[in-house]
Amino acid sequence: MDTPLRQANQPRSSAFALPTITVARGIATVLGAVAVQALTGLPSPALAGTAAVVALGLLFVRRLDRLPVWFLLGFFWTAWHAQGVLGARLPDALHGRDFDVVGTVRGLPNVGPDSTRFDFDIASAMLDGKPLSLRGRVRLNWYDKAPELSPCTNWQLRLRLRPPRGLVNPGGHDSERGAAQRGVVAVGYVREDRDNRSTGSAAGPCIDLWRQSIAQAVGRELGSSPSSGLLRALAVGDQSAIGEPEWQVLRATGIGHLIAISGLHVGMFAAFGALLGRLLWKLFPRLTLRIPGPLIEAPVAMACAFGYGMLAGMGVPTVRTLLMIAIALLARFARRATSVAQALALAALAIVAWDPLAVLSAGFWLSFVGVAILLSMTRAGGIEVPAWRELPRVQLGLSLALLPLSVWFFGQGSLIGPIANLIAVPWVSFLVVPLTVAGSLLVVDWPALGGPLLHAADHLLTGLWRIMEWLAALPSAQVYFAAAPLWALLLALVGTAWMLLPRGVPVRWLGVLLLLPLLVPPQQDLAEGEFEAWMFDVGQGLAVLVHSRDGAWLYDAGPRYPSGFDVGEAVVIPSLHALGIGALDRIVISHGDSDHAGGARALHLAFPDAPIESGEPDRLDLPAGDCPSAFGEATDDVQMRGVSASRDEATKSNDRSCVILVAGRYGSLLLTGDATSRVEPAIAAALGEGPRPLVMSVPHHGSKTASSSAFLDALSPQLGLISAGYRNQFGHPHADVLERYAQRAVPLMNTGSSGYLHLRFGRDGLQTEQGRLLRSAWWRMR
Repeated sequence: MDTPLRQANQPRSSAFALPTITVARGIATVLGAVAVQALTGLPSPALAGTAAVVALGLLFVRRLDRLPVWFLLGFFWTAWHAQGVLGARLPDALHGRDFDVVGTVRGLPNVGPDSTRFDFDIASAMLDGKPLSLRGRVRLNWYDKAPELSPCTNWQLRLRLRPPRGLVNPGGHDSERGAAQRGVVAVGYVREDRDNRSTGSAAGPCIDLWRQSIAQAVGRELGSSPSSGLLRALAVGDQSAIGEPEWQVLRATGIGHLIAISGLHVGMFAAFGALLGRLLWKLFPRLTLRIPGPLIEAPVAMACAFGYGMLAGMGVPTVRTLLMIAIALLARFARRATSVAQALALAALAIVAWDPLAVLSAGFWLSFVGVAILLSMTRAGGIEVPAWRELPRVQLGLSLALLPLSVWFFGQGSLIGPIANLIAVPWVSFLVVPLTVAGSLLVVDWPALGGPLLHAADHLLTGLWRIMEWLAALPSAQVYFAAAPLWALLLALVGTAWMLLPRGVPVRWLGVLLLLPLLVPPQQDLAEGEFEAWMFDVGQGLAVLVHSRDGAWLYDAGPRYPSGFDVGEAVVIPSLHALGIGALDRIVISHGDSDHAGGARALHLAFPDAPIESGEPDRLDLPAGDCPSAFGEATDDVQMRGVSASRDEATKSNDRSCVILVAGRYGSLLLTGDATSRVEPAIAAALGEGPRPLVMSVPHHGSKTASSSAFLDALSPQLGLISAGYRNQFGHPHADVLERYAQRAVPLMNTGSSGYLHLRFGRDGLQTEQGRLLRSAWWRMR
């Protein structure tokens, strides 16, 4: 009888409450942020911002605090942030203009032999004497005689800027995505101007100036030691002194994560801080009468981790690790039991709240997956296993778990990576890093103390490096993989999770089958007589891959710039690997100009068995023969033959270009290099009544000195392909040339506006593909 009365007297639960963060809710929020990256366009800033606020408010309503709302919060918060990034970019209409700006040098400038690269935060900008609402970070080069640039110094500069528009190719680095993720609003260089000057130092302390002084002191102390650049990277995160040979070893052995200041190192310093805190309360036990020992350890651990993070430059991976450590320590202070999975979920939420575009970074996924795998493989409490037995198992599991992500993001993997990491991880983390950090902190003010520590670290790293070089030189130490679709990555992740299930789960080995679509992605076979061509997006230059059923040839290698940026190495080679090209049968360099031959040396090193031929072999500084008259397998219905290459010494370089015709059963492709109208009649005569339909690369990037009316009338091309830099300084393609092609109704495709161009000459006719259309994304510039 009294039950209703008791119920009536019980306090009603509120309809509102603080949301509880769980693992599932953290995952839902991250998935919302990831979903934005699949969009080709974004909701308006007003819609995204309003929806994010509404979703956040709904989380405080008990009945509505559900996973879909967390997903929507992550989605609209990320979309709003992405709109802010796009809105801050330099408008395309102002591409290539000169701006007078005032701002501050950020980070550590990278001083090279021909230029200094640095980041610059613009505080105010003027265009043609009028104020312009341009703010944010720009990436700059200062060529020739650049002054010494120090972090946190204010400068007044004249800059030539362009939007952060990048090259779009199969595989390779997506610089537009990277610019969006880092908040870069423009790129460019410093113009020569008498008003360029320093206006003093920025107010407040400057961590980067401290880091620069340490990096310079380490460089002076170690001199020309091979390990100097590696130790600078370990000390302050300055990777500018690491050369390409060292990077090759790091990639081949899979230990690059150790040289970049990693979460492992930050966590190690946190553990060192906890050890110091424990030593403190054991030396002064009376402290524990007021504060429990673990609560003394926590702030010391955080201070050590944060100090090392500042030394490292507070990069995104470092901040991510600091957030994880801070959450774990705060949970200890609150005296609440927090599971590892919940700590990871809290860290993921904190990162998405702080920087939602971090999900674009490979480091975000590698860090979280690596930590999750490490913790999942940790033995249950009470089970004691010697470290020498446990480390190989954990390292093997970690290498296997990270393989799908490494292949997806970088297109490569290291077969000897588990062995190399088994040796390098304890050696670097417990010996080299502590000595390096201690020596770096002392070498600036007390070189007599810091110097010996740095030299000890140098000797230890040099000994390890010899082992790594030997491992990297083993056959097939580094394996490249062709680009695979997203579904292949998802299958591979399921497969690795299956293989890492606890012992006793039956047929775990079958998980390896789910890795095969990622490691050996399905390829569309070419029939006899079919061939395809890829005109890569290399800026103002040329590089074309021709691929038939029985072979692969490369025509030109892309440019190499005075700053040292080699497009052959950075773009062409990764694109070849992404397309599954493991060997080249021949490399043809049309002529010796740097926009065509600049990447030849890198291509030669990557494919040393491929013979090189050129219209100007003497200019290549490589073993090369003359432009061939014909080559190709007799059993292959796709042939390549030289059409024209002037041998007259008086002929200008452009007209000595090796012109190649690729002819198959279903069409032909004419590659013209930089040939001009002077030699076009000879080219037309040599072609005669050649195979049709004909596709041709527009000679000399569309220069007005080529593509004469008589030449176009003689060839009657079906399609013209232009390889030119977007809004390049030469004005290619010229308006007169475009008019000539338009008068003959010849369609044109330009890498500058379309990204890479893919053509397939097959039984179904000519099929074309444009990179910017196929790889469209919200951050992609149109």
